[in-house]
Amino acid sequence: MNAPSTASQRAMFVFICFVWGTTWLAMKVGISTISPGVFAGLRWTLAGAIILAFRAARGQRVMPPPRLIPRLLLVSVVLITLNQITQLYGLKYITAGLAAVISSALTPIALLVFAVVAGQERINSRQAAAIGLGVVGVAMLFGPAAMAGTLDGWQVIGAVGVTVGVLCYTAGSVMTRPMMRTLEPVQLAGLTDLIGGLVLLVSALAVEPGAWQSMHLQWGWPAFLGWLYLLIAGSLLSTTMYFLLVRDWGASRPGTYAFISPVIAVAIGCTLFDEKLDWGEAIGMLLMLGAAGLALRPARGSPVPLPRPTAAPVLNEG
Repeated sequence: MNAPSTASQRAMFVFICFVWGTTWLAMKVGISTISPGVFAGLRWTLAGAIILAFRAARGQRVMPPPRLIPRLLLVSVVLITLNQITQLYGLKYITAGLAAVISSALTPIALLVFAVVAGQERINSRQAAAIGLGVVGVAMLFGPAAMAGTLDGWQVIGAVGVTVGVLCYTAGSVMTRPMMRTLEPVQLAGLTDLIGGLVLLVSALAVEPGAWQSMHLQWGWPAFLGWLYLLIAGSLLSTTMYFLLVRDWGASRPGTYAFISPVIAVAIGCTLFDEKLDWGEAIGMLLMLGAAGLALRPARGSPVPLPRPTAAPVLNEG
């Protein structure tokens, strides 16, 4: 049986929902003027370096055991490199709203499916009902606006890019959980951020048009502030919290943030940008909140618990 969620776990989940409900706008602003590979690569590389440096300063383990290095490289590329580059290039050709629809509808479903296939979780009727309810809510909230126009070829390519990015992210999330038998969540977050970010940055500098010009860092204030928000709130804080929740809750429960983040995005739009909310959208918000509440209730037998790694005050052990 799962232990009840603690107040700190619930607070982390709320923070993740808010931050990841506002990152699409920051990414859209950034990639309008900056090479996507450099924009994301610098962010994740620096985030990983900061996390690992902080651990080293506290005398905590930084390096992984050699036997985990091949798997760590694979997970880092899937979770960070492929996810970021496909999503950001997809976002160049579709609206942030449509990207949110794809991510919100697909993330919890993909997380649960990958977790079931990996033997980490067992699906039950309550989870299936929660996912179905959440998808209906997403459709009511974003569907009419997203589908109002006809998608051209580039929009289709953009939608496919965001979809592939979500699948990489969810697959990578599930792949990280067995590694938490050996690596601490924060340590794993720092390693995957650093490795995935470096691979993305080096690849961008090798093949991406405009990458070297972007390295001059003459981005303008909107793009720089968006990047800084993504680095601190998105990469350093939210991602680390997410790893902790994946360890303690399993892969699919934290993924229900995708039912709540769009509600936050709409609320911010109505409050700060005077966007209108009709009854259909309001009902969609309520359905998504209800779905998240249903999915987040602790259930017997899911997930399969993981032993926690023993923290060792050893520097660069490997």
